[in-house]
Amino acid sequence: MISILKSFAIVSISASILLAAPAQKQNKELQEIVQTGKESSKLLLKTLGKNMKAHMKKGGPLDALNFCSNEAYSLTESVNKKLPQGVHVKRVSLKYRSPANQPKADEAKVLKAMESLKDANVVLPKHFVEKVDEKVYKFYKPLVINKGVCLKCHGDVQNKKLKNTIEQRYPNDKATGYKMGDLRGAIVVTIDKSAK
Repeated sequence: MISILKSFAIVSISASILLAAPAQKQNKELQEIVQTGKESSKLLLKTLGKNMKAHMKKGGPLDALNFCSNEAYSLTESVNKKLPQGVHVKRVSLKYRSPANQPKADEAKVLKAMESLKDANVVLPKHFVEKVDEKVYKFYKPLVINKGVCLKCHGDVQNKKLKNTIEQRYPNDKATGYKMGDLRGAIVVTIDKSAK
């Protein structure tokens, strides 16, 4: 019980303001933030997931790795061009593979708070909202390893060719050693209300 209380304390200390889903109903603006966050993160997941699935089917984990290193960033940017003005989506992780997915300091605090909750066997909500300032919010959708196929590149990589390719392409890779149910990172949707 004490560890759970510590985890909750970490969440409130680590982020400026973390609001869970039930608070949405009290504030129309927050409802709009959550809706924008859901739609934006869904579009990114759908875009990347569809392509990842096609590459995995076509050429297995090595082809999927090639897709990730060559196309995932540009596809993320193409998703951002489709989003409303002031809205930006990205993936972040404490154990990132590509430096493009390294979290900013405030995002790292939220990810660490999520990890602490997960370690305390708290079921993570589907999303969090951080109020950065009066006009800027960040919507976080936790990404949990829930498919075995993810572990081919992010678990204990057994395929020697795949392992060598990862090491060559990402000499500072931190994104292996995961197990089913681990927190992989989050999708972060930054929403700047002043940009509208």
